[in-house]
Amino acid sequence: MRFAHVTPDGTQQPRLVVVDADTGRFVDDLFDGAPSTLEQLIAGGDDLLERVRDAATDGPPFPLADATFAAGVLTPPVVLAIGLNYAAHSGELGLKTDKTPTVFVLWPNSLSAHESTTAWPRSLSESVDYEAELGVIIGAAAKNVSPEDALDHVWGYTVVNDITARDIQFSEAQWSRCKSFDGFTPVGPYVVTADEVPDPQDLHIWAIVDGHMVQDASTGQMIRGVATLVSHLSQSATLLPGTLISTGSPGGAGYSRDPQIFLRDRSTVTVGVDGIGSLTTHCRIRD
Repeated sequence: MRFAHVTPDGTQQPRLVVVDADTGRFVDDLFDGAPSTLEQLIAGGDDLLERVRDAATDGPPFPLADATFAAGVLTPPVVLAIGLNYAAHSGELGLKTDKTPTVFVLWPNSLSAHESTTAWPRSLSESVDYEAELGVIIGAAAKNVSPEDALDHVWGYTVVNDITARDIQFSEAQWSRCKSFDGFTPVGPYVVTADEVPDPQDLHIWAIVDGHMVQDASTGQMIRGVATLVSHLSQSATLLPGTLISTGSPGGAGYSRDPQIFLRDRSTVTVGVDGIGSLTTHCRIRD
């Protein structure tokens, strides 16, 4: 199944929709007590998901073409990001891949939506980069799980653009701030349930900036796959339902190109994962 958050006209409160091709139905219209957010749906477990699945065609459909999307996840317990998880990306940044995953946290103010505008002051950074990433959303709480069992704890998948201020990244010892400006973590527009993705290591991942393909890779090129990442992270802390894990970016970052490609005022960047969706962000730089 495929879900999204949509903000109806004249309101400010996003509502969960179940997506069917180019139409959506508000989930909270399907039956009494139905969830209005993805987080509520995940918290309801498999039984609630099956009830939504059974009722998915009961509500009135509406076209998604003109919908205003909200972030694919609204209030995750935490957003965990993985750095240097593709050899091509770590090499192009001149950074060494460690024996264990590089993990950092993205701040909740950075979450934004498909077709939203992300703005930042020129005085803070003129070296802002894109990173297409596969997002993993935890369903059942995971603690000390093995790689063999890890995918059983994945509820679904989404698309993430891990936007990064490279000058700040290379001037500080930690990476959370350079990747957590307001709007620097677009997520969505869709979240696809895990049963729709038989193998998360067999997905085409890509990015287009201002009409030019700049990343073109496969999730099979990850140094550590989704199962390994979930298992590793679960050893030190319980991964709570709704946790979002951004699994790292393939090669092709703008920082490494000659000449370099950074996101400019009025740039448009679209990142995507085939079978899950594409996510577009519009950029503005404030003087």
